[in-house]
Amino acid sequence: MPLTRRALLATASATLLAPRVARATTVTDDAGRSVTIPDTVHHVFPAGLPAAILLYTLAPERLLGWPRANRPEACTYLLPTTCVKPELGSLTGRDNRVDLGSVTARKPDLILDVGSTGPRYAALAESVQKQTGIPYALLDGRVLSLSTSYEKLGQLIGRQAEGADFADYCNQTLAVATNSIAFVTADKRPKVYYARGPNGLTTGLGGASQVESIELLARNAAGGNQGGLAEVTFDQVRQWEPDVIMATDPDFAARAHSDPAWAQVKAVRDGRVHLMPRFPFGWVDAPPSANRLMGLWWIGKLLYPDHFKEDIRETTRDFYKKFYHVTPTDAQIERVLAGRH
Repeated sequence: MPLTRRALLATASATLLAPRVARATTVTDDAGRSVTIPDTVHHVFPAGLPAAILLYTLAPERLLGWPRANRPEACTYLLPTTCVKPELGSLTGRDNRVDLGSVTARKPDLILDVGSTGPRYAALAESVQKQTGIPYALLDGRVLSLSTSYEKLGQLIGRQAEGADFADYCNQTLAVATNSIAFVTADKRPKVYYARGPNGLTTGLGGASQVESIELLARNAAGGNQGGLAEVTFDQVRQWEPDVIMATDPDFAARAHSDPAWAQVKAVRDGRVHLMPRFPFGWVDAPPSANRLMGLWWIGKLLYPDHFKEDIRETTRDFYKKFYHVTPTDAQIERVLAGRH
């Protein structure tokens, strides 16, 4: 029997009034885990600071909060309303650990971790997901994997086009940075010592995530040993004879020039101690996330000024506008490049 107009309207009304069934999709994360996520992801809990930064750059409105509160000087270069979102604690770090009850109380649609995809972190993801019932995705945090991590994050939160756009930026940055020095053989590249902390005696050994950007463009002075962060002695640094020192601490960077002991080191004698830009996040490390892309431009310009013709100030402005969603003034850019807030 043919449907009347009234019957068609009644059918349409019933369809509109019927409860919507929540859809879900399955995404394979970078640890090879199948993660079932809801059709719409509104709120994301970052497992650590690298995840918070990656999510902030792509979709700041989805970020529930930060593993630790941002310093006021960092908020100068971030969206004000997002920068002051609550301190959540961390699921992955040794300090400021959050209990799972606090995680579930915030009702996130997804937990996101960015960093190592090794067995330890994959097991943590499985455990937290099982205990909370909240999907937990683990993405590769290596700088060479940032493009695919952005693409996958776009899939996870329904921002595929934006994820692909950020991935393109990552690929272009890596291509320019590596191609610009492709002709420089490894033995001719500067030897860089990465000096962390107030005494400059913490550094990253070969393969450490903290020196990944440095090792893409230069020789790591401490690269003879494989590992993560390590405490070293002054005698070791002196024996390595680095051409350049990149420091994270402004007091150490200033003091090294006048310290009689450090004056024995080649980089200090040559006036090649440089304070790493560090706002809102470090450009080489601290933490290892998307902020390191800007560090590649800085390292390249610092070590190979004849081959990196880009204006570092304009590159900084463009990067901050795209990734941090603010456009810094000329004065702010000068302060950032000088390591000041």
